[in-house]
Amino acid sequence: MELIPVNIIIGDRNYRIKIMPKDEEAVRKSVKIINDKIIEFKTQFAGKDMQDYIAMVLIWFATQQTQQTQQLIADESVQDALVGLEKIMDKILA
Repeated sequence: MELIPVNIIIGDRNYRIKIMPKDEEAVRKSVKIINDKIIEFKTQFAGKDMQDYIAMVLIWFATQQTQQTQQLIADESVQDALVGLEKIMDKILA
């Protein structure tokens, strides 16, 4: 599959990147979230420069990803436990 060029703006800077066409919507949504967070942090922490706001967004984004991964692992552990209980119940009831 061929990559397509896309222009994105993050924190008042323009970037030209190449992505797979199927990823364009996800990239644009991520850019919107990043820029919205920059605006949110600008409101909360006046007087910083753009580098500070971008760093804050990166920390926020990485934390979100870590929390989602931990939740997925916890969900899988619960599912594994339920499968184990189901096997025990099947043995008891058989």
